[in-house]
Amino acid sequence: MAVVALTLALTAMWPPPRLAAPATGVPLTVEPGSPVKHPLYQGMPPMGRSEAMESCPRKEVGNFKEKLVEENFYLITESGEQGRVPVLLLKLNDTTPKRKPVIVFLHSSYKCKEWLRPLLEAYASRGYISVAIDSRYHGERASNNSTYIDVWDLIKLGDHLSEREDVDPCRIGITGESLGGMHAWFAAFVDTRYSVVVPIIGIQGFRWAIDNNKWQARVDSIKPLFEEARIDLGKSEIDTEVVEKVWDKIAPGLDSQFDAPFSVPVIAPRPLLLLNGAEDPRCPVLGLQEPVSRAAKAYEEVGSADKFMFIAEPGIGHQMTANMVKEASDWFDRFL
Repeated sequence: MAVVALTLALTAMWPPPRLAAPATGVPLTVEPGSPVKHPLYQGMPPMGRSEAMESCPRKEVGNFKEKLVEENFYLITESGEQGRVPVLLLKLNDTTPKRKPVIVFLHSSYKCKEWLRPLLEAYASRGYISVAIDSRYHGERASNNSTYIDVWDLIKLGDHLSEREDVDPCRIGITGESLGGMHAWFAAFVDTRYSVVVPIIGIQGFRWAIDNNKWQARVDSIKPLFEEARIDLGKSEIDTEVVEKVWDKIAPGLDSQFDAPFSVPVIAPRPLLLLNGAEDPRCPVLGLQEPVSRAAKAYEEVGSADKFMFIAEPGIGHQMTANMVKEASDWFDRFL
């Protein structure tokens, strides 16, 4: 059950862009929460912090820990257990300016919002309001460490942030790693309130991967789902037909009208930085040539060529690096 919830997100995505979420019959409400003492990491728990996570530029702030304000709360966005979205928000306790820019951070597969705390604190030290949520079936939304995604949450999060008195609703950025990068891409595609966008190792060409037999690494990251489809189809092994049928079943349009060549250019003219590893097997650079080319053309046509950039870091696979974190930080400082 790796990408089942993506169906709901994608079927609500056309035509883009959308400024407000569709009605669900459940009014958006906020419930207080508490800090998570024992964050749930699925699979193997991470061993310490990564270099990339600790590398984000910080501003020296005297008595930073005392000045740091932490909010833990839940957004009730829809009925059902997955409609209770856990939110972690960090900011400095100051009133200048009254309304601050926001950056939403989205974690990668099998992790949770608490994993992002070093990034949240670094941006908070520089005057941003930094926000993270648990993706569906992750963190507080997972029942155990083997539970195993949805843009709908991010539209509702945009509703909440836009209504806060301490938020500048015209300056809400979004970024994420891997799964989080994919969510950042789709959230920006459907919701123009995300005004600066930096997907990290999250953009991919689904149709290109099928046509060029380069889907294996992506499938291996959520293999149980495809194994069930293989069995249902009476196949002896996962092949291109299985992959195509899975995408078509759980996320109609993912390899056609919602794919990167069509959805990424729609983000123009909002500032968009795409960060990738040059050797990434899950998001192959060759599969990004068409979406990058189309996006560059879209930005040029609206006179915003300087607001789009694609960086593929040499020698790097499916990994967020310290250099990527620094590039993202500079991009947000420049445009947000």
